[in-house]
Amino acid sequence: MTLKTREDVAAELQRVRDSVRERALHPRDAKDVLPPARAAKDPEPVPADAAPPPPALPPPPDVSSVNALWRAEPEPRRGWKRLLDRVLRPLLGPRFSAQVEWNARQVRLDNEILAYLDARFAETHRHYDAVLGHTGRHLGEIDERHMIVQEELVAHVHDLVRRIDLVLAEAEKGRVGLEHGMRDVRARLARLEERLGRG
Repeated sequence: MTLKTREDVAAELQRVRDSVRERALHPRDAKDVLPPARAAKDPEPVPADAAPPPPALPPPPDVSSVNALWRAEPEPRRGWKRLLDRVLRPLLGPRFSAQVEWNARQVRLDNEILAYLDARFAETHRHYDAVLGHTGRHLGEIDERHMIVQEELVAHVHDLVRRIDLVLAEAEKGRVGLEHGMRDVRARLARLEERLGRG
């Protein structure tokens, strides 16, 4: 084999290598292959469930009958019973007056207790309504944040799957291209060796 023949073979091999590189190993930018990344959406707030109607409250107790009878005196009697009342009243008057005063104070106390209980229950309901309203707003914000994170995660997973598919496809394409190039190189080498053998 002459020196010129070896140089020709080396040049031919270099041309084959360059053509294989151009076909199989040309660089590709990800933006040319992948679609643009999906923008994360701002999710709509979660619609609140319709509040059930408040249950009917029991009616407050009727104190009118107690208020009307606080003096605890019977209707005026007639006949000899009325005469007996007139005789006994001066004797039992202080006791009757004390009973009437006690009855009046008891009725006032009952009314004040009922008013206190009404005000206390109203304040308790107002306080718990405020607490539940604050908690409901906080839970609504948590739900919105979870929806945002969920949308972001889905977008990132889809993007990651596309990138993995691209890498696997490029690797397979490169392997197939290299195998094709190797077959081509072998065929050219066989032809070169055949020509050299004849020459």
